[in-house]
Amino acid sequence: MTKIIMHGCNGRMGQMISRIVRERDDAEIVAGIDVANNISNDYPVFTDIDACDVDADVLIDFSTAKAVDRLLDYCEKKSLPVVLCTTGLSDEQLDRAHALSEKIAVLKSANMSLGINLLQKLLKDAASILAPAGFDIEIVEKHHRMKLDAPSGTALALADSVNEALGNEYEYVYDRSVRREKRPDKEIGISAVRGGTIVGDHDVIFAGTDEVVTFSHIAYSRAVFAKGAVSAAMFLAGRKAGFYDMSDVIEDTLGKGN
Repeated sequence: MTKIIMHGCNGRMGQMISRIVRERDDAEIVAGIDVANNISNDYPVFTDIDACDVDADVLIDFSTAKAVDRLLDYCEKKSLPVVLCTTGLSDEQLDRAHALSEKIAVLKSANMSLGINLLQKLLKDAASILAPAGFDIEIVEKHHRMKLDAPSGTALALADSVNEALGNEYEYVYDRSVRREKRPDKEIGISAVRGGTIVGDHDVIFAGTDEVVTFSHIAYSRAVFAKGAVSAAMFLAGRKAGFYDMSDVIEDTLGKGN
């Protein structure tokens, strides 16, 4: 039985993760941490992370960037593996997480969806074949109207996967409205759509002569990110110190033949 501490337990994602874990017979949330203790949970909730004295195998973080500094201090003190799902971390916080990974297992990924992370692997193979054959590359991402950043971090991560396979020789282009020229060969166009309640929709388009190959991923609910976070926690518990991402979770799953 994997024992999990949920950091940010009373947030939307924290509650979703709690429901997912509750349905499993190989894991349980033994404690939660949240500044707001206004929701009834079936585990103890601490408003001060340093007051949490419950033993656990791994911690899942879905909170806010300003809470991550104390979180990392706590995990270091407890030698507790941590799945960092919070976005918007500063360069200093990311550096700290990397440094901490020399002492404990740390997992951080731009997107916790297993599907997106599998897509990143597939894109590397596709790009290495299609780009040299003259295919142009475009990424179109769609999100709900309340999303603040554009393009999405996931779109950039997909672009990075493609670019890595191509020797990082491609330029990212976000706006062609001021350009009056034909499309250069070595560029990746990235377009953002914002509207309604779209959870997350990403298309990576390889457009060649007389044929188009499109890789698509659609998230119909935020549950896909919660499920990925739980899978990451199950993977990370008991791991040796190191910095991991969701590609390691996928490799482990493939290695087990699941």
